[in-house]
Amino acid sequence: MDQPMREGYTTGASATAAMKAALLALRGEFPKMVTVLSPQHAEITIPVDSASAEGEIGTATVLKDGGDDLDCTHGTPVVVSVRYTETPGLVLRAGRGVGTVTKPGLQVPVGKPAINPGPQLMMRQVYEEMVGRDKGLEVTVSIPHGEELAKQTLNPAMGVVGGISVLGTTGIVKPMSEDAYKRSLAPQLSVVKACGYHTVVLAPGRIGETAAQRMGIPRDVIAETSNFIGYMMEQAVSVGFRKMLLIGHMGKLVKVTSGSFHTYNRNSDGRMETMAAYAALNGAGPAVVRDILDCTTTDAAAEIIAREHLDAVYPQMAERAQVRCERYIFGKAQVGVIFAAMDGTVIAASSRAAEIAEEEQWHIV
Repeated sequence: MDQPMREGYTTGASATAAMKAALLALRGEFPKMVTVLSPQHAEITIPVDSASAEGEIGTATVLKDGGDDLDCTHGTPVVVSVRYTETPGLVLRAGRGVGTVTKPGLQVPVGKPAINPGPQLMMRQVYEEMVGRDKGLEVTVSIPHGEELAKQTLNPAMGVVGGISVLGTTGIVKPMSEDAYKRSLAPQLSVVKACGYHTVVLAPGRIGETAAQRMGIPRDVIAETSNFIGYMMEQAVSVGFRKMLLIGHMGKLVKVTSGSFHTYNRNSDGRMETMAAYAALNGAGPAVVRDILDCTTTDAAAEIIAREHLDAVYPQMAERAQVRCERYIFGKAQVGVIFAAMDGTVIAASSRAAEIAEEEQWHIV
């Protein structure tokens, strides 16, 4: 039988445990384990890697344990320093590797450390338990490798600069499910909306982002969808967007042409069948259709289409993808579709894409 996947601790729980250990160090206690409360008041016991006190500053380190989750922060040190202050209240500061919020639309105000409400609540509980509201405490959270780790997250796109976010709603990391990953993508849309944009650009990955930037589209307008194109279109509608531009590599978006909105290759394919059908529609004979069906990549199929002078298939497929997209969200928004090549150059743009680009003064290139 398969073993159940091991749970871990969030960065927020790790920071809270380090905070408690640092406070204990100021008392002359140097624990190897501490217990903190989750936002739901469940006890979580977390190992402490080190704790020390020097003068008025207590410092402790917890090694982030992501369990069996595919988490880029697993094993990284979370370091917290504490010191008492004369002004009553708890002050949280971003140390090295913890980001600062620079765009509206997230759960933390602009200019504040990227420490989410869940971890803030956990840390406040430690403050009230061990210090008391009538005393002052400054807490600095550092994640020494955070700036490098942030490159593996969506933080730069969401306006969190200087490092990663301190996250967690329950204190416990459950191995990442598809649903959790989808939910992690959605906040990008709120950020784009809060920045005042009325059109959002959805890009499944790097190629779409490259194409968008070649068109002069601001990075702040672009939200990554990964394979969850349908989900992100629904979320875009839910936050109020009525116009969106879907830009990505043809190999991804040709699936949308055939009505697939979850584009992971084990969930959907039919790229060759779709390209073969449109080639046949434009006069390709059985031998050419067979050649396309024998291809394993859209780039290989594109060579056959070029050889046979069948380039008309691309705008037709983009137009059909547009129809499918608008149908998918029941006509609640206008959706333009742009197919891009590997280098980010535009292969084809649907009619709605051309309209949106003209309105926004973006240049389809």
